[in-house]
Amino acid sequence: MSLFITEAYAQTASGGGSGALGAQLMQYLPLVLIFVVFYFVLIRPQQQQQKQLKASLAALRRGDRVLTAGGIVGVVQRVKDGSNEIEVEIAPNVRVTVLRETISRVLKPGAANDSTPAAKAP
Repeated sequence: MSLFITEAYAQTASGGGSGALGAQLMQYLPLVLIFVVFYFVLIRPQQQQQKQLKASLAALRRGDRVLTAGGIVGVVQRVKDGSNEIEVEIAPNVRVTVLRETISRVLKPGAANDSTPAAKAP
């Protein structure tokens, strides 16, 4: 018996036995679990969001309200076929041309703060 190393420690350090392989696998198990959690909590939902945005950008048509990456809300006036350019009206008689990639969201019709007063009965 050595002065500094006990016999039990020497046997486990040298890999003597089938328990060493199980211990090595258990060492990597937390890393695998963390990756699985990250995949289902962060990566997969983001991929689904990107697919949904890509589908909504492909289906843009006149009258849709969009939000650009710069924070400008506008209404689509013209979609050029075979091109990435879209003409968006951001104010009355003010139209700008934006690229599809700069549109960050397609807004639903009632999503913006367009409050129209209800018609009052006489």
